[in-house]
Amino acid sequence: MHEIVTLQFGQQANYVGTHYWNTQESYFTYAGQEESPVDHNISFRAGIGADGQDTYTPRTLIYDLKGAFGTLRRENALYELQQQDHGSRQAGGWGGPTMPLQLPPIAPSVYQQALDQGQQPPQLSTEIVRFWSDYNHLFYHPKSIVQLNKYELNSSLMPFERWDTGEELFANLDREHDLLDRDLRPFLEECDQLQGLQIMSGIDDAWGGFAAKYLERIADDLGKGCRWVYGLQDGRRVARERQMLQIASMAQSLSAVNGSASMHLPITSVPAALPAYVEMDAASRWHTSALQAAGIESLTLPTRLRRAESGRATFGDLETTLSNEGNRRVAALGLTGIDPETLEDQTQSVDGHGDTRMTNGHTNGLANGHEDEGGRPADKLDIDFFPDIARSTGAGRILGRRAHTFSAVESLRGPLKSPDDIEDSNAEVRDRRYADGPRATIHQTQLLFSMLTSYPRIFRFQSQPEKIAVKASVATSTAVADRIRSLESMARRMVGIDEREALCDGLMTMAEEYEEGWSDDEEDDDD
Repeated sequence: MHEIVTLQFGQQANYVGTHYWNTQESYFTYAGQEESPVDHNISFRAGIGADGQDTYTPRTLIYDLKGAFGTLRRENALYELQQQDHGSRQAGGWGGPTMPLQLPPIAPSVYQQALDQGQQPPQLSTEIVRFWSDYNHLFYHPKSIVQLNKYELNSSLMPFERWDTGEELFANLDREHDLLDRDLRPFLEECDQLQGLQIMSGIDDAWGGFAAKYLERIADDLGKGCRWVYGLQDGRRVARERQMLQIASMAQSLSAVNGSASMHLPITSVPAALPAYVEMDAASRWHTSALQAAGIESLTLPTRLRRAESGRATFGDLETTLSNEGNRRVAALGLTGIDPETLEDQTQSVDGHGDTRMTNGHTNGLANGHEDEGGRPADKLDIDFFPDIARSTGAGRILGRRAHTFSAVESLRGPLKSPDDIEDSNAEVRDRRYADGPRATIHQTQLLFSMLTSYPRIFRFQSQPEKIAVKASVATSTAVADRIRSLESMARRMVGIDEREALCDGLMTMAEEYEEGWSDDEEDDDD
């Protein structure tokens, strides 16, 4: 079945995850409808609800701090009996009198009230969305909800900011409960043939330390496997002291995760440049997570398609193209959104091989942006998600050279390229698998990206479509090395002496993997 289990660590991850799961739910089809191209069993698990009815709930673990879940209850309408049993077990452990202490309940958002009543929900706004649960469409299994009570959301007394705070919290909890046995193993044991794990986590705060230790335990217990980390970086402007702390935490996360993850995609919440058709409030997690979710969900869509779908691929297939036998584990995610009404016009301008030329404006992104050695143009993407620390801090770019791409995977939503052109391109990659030069595979589906009622209107196209075509791409290139070196250079001045040498040496070793077998001089000779 090739199941995927998802882990979500922290606020931004759960904002992204809520958009992600809302989109997965929208793919469900029912009696009398055409079968969905998405195989729901990959991301959802079957179960029995409190009333004996069959249920489908996400294969996910959601970790967050006390006060971060809003109105989301661990036991929901599908599992109300479990809440009663849970309460009786607690009471049975103590024979003396009890005095319940209960905080005032959080009122559900008007959006959630409308969903509960089966009514058309109102248009959401940044004022309405207080928590990620305010726009959540799904019920989760009680085992999916894990609240970490030692720390409270937005606490000024015990802020959850420092990388080693998350590392310490995981160590304490794991020593007390064995988190993998308690939380993750029940989901893994339900899988017939696990395709991989995908982990959404902050990497520039304490969640980076928590996720790194969690992944280390997974690697120790499960050995090798596909483990994709979407490392979420806060791109908002903050005070300099907080910014320095974030840079140090990001450097530690990048180094620590590299040994346990099979692929790591650092993804900023506020890209350095946005195309004219994207308008978002950088201060709103609901907005920034929506853009990140569009990139993650579109890129990984091939891993959830049915076997009969031509664009289908597994995480293993994607890694075969990207990772250079596991040596290049950090890659850059990029995205271009396209108004579907313009596709017909674009298709009329195809070349003799049927390759559609994008007519959107482009910025200089990491994920593609030059003509590869095979002669096939690689379109620049409008949105570059890879954090540019030097630019965001005003330090400028460490290196300004032209990027050389080693490998790329493109996921297309909509008729962006002809099937014959895609097959020819992928066949060329297979034929030259062990040859030098960039390798790029393409996966395409006709399933467009839906902008649901829970999704902010950050894509502003003239025709105001409810669904948009998308080109998502992930690539390894020398530009990744430049960004890693930039991060190392800044972290060197912020990390303590005791850990500085190991951290900086580790980052430089990672960057060197993007230089092997290629140099600027070689590219000049080719030109």
